[in-house]
Amino acid sequence: MRILGMISGTSHDGIDTAVVTFTRSGDRLHGTVEHTGSASYTPELRARLLAALPPAPTTLAEICELDTLIGQSFAGAAAEAVAAAGPVDLVVSHGQTVYHWVDAGTALGTLQIGQPAWIAERTGTPVLSDVRIRDITAGGHGAPLVSYLDGLLLAGLGGTPAALNLGGIANMTVVRGAADLYAYDIGPANALIDAAVTDTGAHPGGYDEDGLLAASGTVDARLLAVLLDDAYYRLPAPKSTGKEHFHTAYVADALARAGTTPAPADLIATLTELTVRTVADDVRAAGVDTLVVSGGGCRNPVLMAGLRAALPGVRLLLSDEFGAPADDKEAIAFALIGWCTAHGLPGATPAGTGAREARLLGSITPGAGPLRLPEPLPQPPRALTLETKGGTGA
Repeated sequence: MRILGMISGTSHDGIDTAVVTFTRSGDRLHGTVEHTGSASYTPELRARLLAALPPAPTTLAEICELDTLIGQSFAGAAAEAVAAAGPVDLVVSHGQTVYHWVDAGTALGTLQIGQPAWIAERTGTPVLSDVRIRDITAGGHGAPLVSYLDGLLLAGLGGTPAALNLGGIANMTVVRGAADLYAYDIGPANALIDAAVTDTGAHPGGYDEDGLLAASGTVDARLLAVLLDDAYYRLPAPKSTGKEHFHTAYVADALARAGTTPAPADLIATLTELTVRTVADDVRAAGVDTLVVSGGGCRNPVLMAGLRAALPGVRLLLSDEFGAPADDKEAIAFALIGWCTAHGLPGATPAGTGAREARLLGSITPGAGPLRLPEPLPQPPRALTLETKGGTGA
């Protein structure tokens, strides 16, 4: 089955796509990553999206318009991927998270926008969307859903491996086997760094390109101590968070409580060190011996150097070595979720999200013709091998 996975993450900068063909042999699943791509939001759309996110006020009219405009952007990205890779059997659209409702450590709801009907109309292909909420209704956090992919991909590695995704939020899956794992959101990875870069105007792209700003700054110890004192870090797993908590106003409040006004480069160096400290503390506490890293943060040399220095006994690898390109792993994960739903299988691991039981994920928007799904499978796969065109993963 050939599936297009699509996601725009908590950096809100555009849409990642991955076309994956899945075949099953016995209890193993094999995936060939045939195409990956990225489509940026227009500057105007990204600005409107960022202006509507919490804690800023917004209107239902603005959410309706953004739902349409983002849905049209996803439709355009899907059409580009299909034009490049050929027809697919199913599109899986994560959409754009605009709010993840967590209260007292319990996830109560989540909202992803980007109307899937625009994708179905543009491509003529069925679309699976709204994939997080069913896990939440079963008592889970609906995150990190990538933990299902992590469990299959790293199950045979031995020792205590973990998968770390450094997107807007840092999340980690600690794997002892495909069904023996736990996962959670550690805290901010790029979210606060990007917010500070944008707020200070330190880089026109709104991010710390190649970690140059952090490399030129000095960590503000008082501010770092205030940031590390956040109660979120003391919550037990499973737990989830997002830009509802870690945003520009959060940084401003921390600065006020610390009574300090660092230069932009020093502020960004401090926020980068916050990610290093919180991630490294949790990796050590879990007894991880191999850390497989993905997400935009793995392209930040300062962040990666900080993790290597803080974790001298841990082997750090990029997910590319397992057939999942580090920039595209989440899009691949959503393609996998689509394969599971199409075959009548749960696409999340309760141990990874905290749900009472595993659930089939997502809602389906039909394409141009009758909806035809494969015969349901009685058992989920126990392992996954990923292969990219031009290279093979573990």
